[in-house]
Amino acid sequence: MGIFTEAESDYLRSGPTRELLARIATVGEDGTPHVCPVGWRLDPDTEAIEIGGRDMERSKKFRDVGRTHRAAVVVDDVLPPWVPRGIEIRGRAEAVDGPEPLIRIHPEWVTSWGIDGRRHTRTTG
Repeated sequence: MGIFTEAESDYLRSGPTRELLARIATVGEDGTPHVCPVGWRLDPDTEAIEIGGRDMERSKKFRDVGRTHRAAVVVDDVLPPWVPRGIEIRGRAEAVDGPEPLIRIHPEWVTSWGIDGRRHTRTTG
């Protein structure tokens, strides 16, 4: 097993095809939390979460990550009639410049719920 359980990995790999949004949380210079919806993908080689978007390099979240090197992200959904499920990932983050700037979150703490009928919480390092 890698960073994620098999069920978590399956959930994350199928996420972008279901057009799931994620929510990223960063901390501003004054200590104020900042949360916003984002597009994302799972890097299958490193198991890092990559967050991209238009004008990423000019965004508050990109600046926050560049300064603190920390972020958290939640990927979740609700199945009918009411079955919430998702994964929260916290970890070291990088603000990656380049032709397609992105934020890369390397998991250090993971919790999931509703994915395989159980709750899982653990540190990864």
